[in-house]
Amino acid sequence: MVVKEFIQMARDRMTFAMILGIPVLQLLLFGYVINTDPRHMPAAVLLADTGPQGRTLLQGLKNSTYFDFERQVKTVHEGRRLLMQGQVQFLVTIPENFSRDLLRGERPAILIEADASDPTATSGGLAALGGVLHTAMQADFKGPLSHLSTSFPAIDLLVHPLYNPEAITHYNIVPGLMGVVLTMTLVLITGLAITRETERGTMENLLAMPLHPLEVLVGKIIPYIFVGYIQVALILLAARYLFDVPFHGNLLVLLIASLFFIAANLALGITFSTLAKNQLQAIQMSSFIFLPSVMLSGYLFPFRGMPLWAQIIGETLPITHFLRIARGVMLKGMDSEDLGRELWPIALFALVVLWVGIRRYRQTLD
Repeated sequence: MVVKEFIQMARDRMTFAMILGIPVLQLLLFGYVINTDPRHMPAAVLLADTGPQGRTLLQGLKNSTYFDFERQVKTVHEGRRLLMQGQVQFLVTIPENFSRDLLRGERPAILIEADASDPTATSGGLAALGGVLHTAMQADFKGPLSHLSTSFPAIDLLVHPLYNPEAITHYNIVPGLMGVVLTMTLVLITGLAITRETERGTMENLLAMPLHPLEVLVGKIIPYIFVGYIQVALILLAARYLFDVPFHGNLLVLLIASLFFIAANLALGITFSTLAKNQLQAIQMSSFIFLPSVMLSGYLFPFRGMPLWAQIIGETLPITHFLRIARGVMLKGMDSEDLGRELWPIALFALVVLWVGIRRYRQTLD
């Protein structure tokens, strides 16, 4: 019996790959991806001051490792647009005459605006700001300016956390849960579509129909689009009436984006169904994609706190882009103009995996 089981295990390559692959995947993801103190978060600066102290302050923020200044904006509107689109996590405004007012001992104020829709992503940087600013200016507070080093704080720090100022966790989790539930259920349901036909003995009837593989796969997918929308409706109702999550955007925009995401998950599931030889393999494939979808999408941990290789993988997953859309529409009031950069990767993913499914669809029982 022992020898027989080893032989059977060796023949079932899919199960054997899962036995080895899932622990390795979990080790890599949990070891490298989980980061509750993210650093090097993208930031933009509105530098209206031309004096040396303004540049010193900016360099001090860079040296703290919490902020990577990727953009210099010219207006407040431009900076807040980047915050809304999620391209930067912080907007630092250094006002005009900052250096002059600082040297006069007038305690000029700088403004730090943060995208707090994900509280974990901004909490570390905001908590470190006071000490960072004080340390940054010490190099300039020497000689005739030494009296400024004793007048702590020499700078007024104004912090405005936007979109979730009270740092309520379920404001971030519940919109993201929409993507997780759709991924978990829709991929699994359609993953069984073709293999179920084979195991029930109805595949012959399906092959006898005068249908192109594309027609078969699309026909299998369309009914579950309505199932996906039912799930979306239930989550939105729960978000509103159970968790009091605000909804600042356009519901129609979110529903249109949901169609893209539902279609991508259904296409992935139906492709798994064409690759799998039985329902067990289809379930294993669906389970294998679920863990990276949760860990690498930014659902549980800040996306930009992950290593670069994990971010690259995460960008290929449709759930990553849908989470940005769901949170952006509900918490930030993003409109259709802001969502195009997140919708096209989802559409491309759906087309690619559907093409793979069409190529792998077997038109015979052999």
